[in-house]
Amino acid sequence: MRRTTPLALAAAALLLAGCGSREGAGSGGAAPAPPRWVTPSPAGSAGGCTARAELTAADDGRTVCVSRDGEVRLTLDGTRARPWKPVAASGTALAAVDAGLVLRPGDATAAYRAVAAGTVTLTSSRPRCAEPTAPGRASCGAVQDWTVTVRVR
Repeated sequence: MRRTTPLALAAAALLLAGCGSREGAGSGGAAPAPPRWVTPSPAGSAGGCTARAELTAADDGRTVCVSRDGEVRLTLDGTRARPWKPVAASGTALAAVDAGLVLRPGDATAAYRAVAAGTVTLTSSRPRCAEPTAPGRASCGAVQDWTVTVRVR
C-alpha cells in the first residue's frame, strides 16, 4: 500500500493551484490527457504568443511561442525503468526557475521564464525499453528523444 505524506499532498496542491484554463482534456472512454494550461497573452502583446505554456511528452517536435516575461513549464512522465534525463536548454532566451518537486522517480520537470527575444531548444531522452533486471537478459538499447523549440518574442 502506498502512503501519501503531507508534503506530497501540499506539493500536489501547489502544482494544481493557479493553472489557468485547461486544454486537451480528454473525454469519452479513453483516459483523459494530462492537464495543459495556456493563458493567452494580453491583447496587443507579442504577436499572439502565449504568456504561459505547459509541455508534456506529447509535445515532442512542437514549436511554441511565448511572450517575453512569460513562463514555460514541462513535465515528462517516466518510470524507474525508463527515466527521462534532465531537460537541457540551448540558447539564452529562457532562464531556469524553480520547477517544484519531482514526485515520481523517472519524471523530468523544468520551468523557465522568458527573459529575452530568441529561440531555445529544450531536449531530453529516455530508454525506449526497460534495462534488463538480470544478467544475460537482452536490452533493446533504443532511445526516445524529446525536443521542443520555444520562440520568445
